[in-house]
Amino acid sequence: MRLALLVVTVIALGAPALAQETVGSPNAADTPPVSLDRIREGLSKPPNAGLRNFDVKADFSIQVEEQRHIDEIMSKLEFKSGPAPAGGLYAYEQQRQLFKPSSRPLQQPYAAYSGGEFFTIAIENLWRAYLGDKLTSGLATRSRARDEAGAREEVNQAVADYCASRPDRYQIQLCIDPTAR
Repeated sequence: MRLALLVVTVIALGAPALAQETVGSPNAADTPPVSLDRIREGLSKPPNAGLRNFDVKADFSIQVEEQRHIDEIMSKLEFKSGPAPAGGLYAYEQQRQLFKPSSRPLQQPYAAYSGGEFFTIAIENLWRAYLGDKLTSGLATRSRARDEAGAREEVNQAVADYCASRPDRYQIQLCIDPTAR
């Protein structure tokens, strides 16, 4: 089985090798008609001598139509009236007609809060926006500094206990130089 596979492989690879032409010395008949005179003649011509019909227009053109489409859409929009209420202008008008402010004051668009509740929420939001973040970051910085000081004191105490327990504490650099901690 292996021998048959080897024979098929040799035949398959040998066929392209036999189909190649042999490379030999070029004959005078095989060389292209290259003449130095023709090359000099071509170089002596002006550069635009080979161009004919220089004023011919292109057979195609490209237009970008998407920008025109966007401009058409944007020209139809009106930005003068401001934002539309929730549900649109028609829903707002319908609610205004059906639920008069005098007869049903709690069904008005902004009636979820009373005047006092509105000002309370506004003040809380302003407090949080202007003072809350600064107060929170200040407290976090203070807490971090206190924790660092506690950790430093704990390390100093542990080093002092270690140095006190060692008889060769005068040879240990950590026990000699307290600023190294």
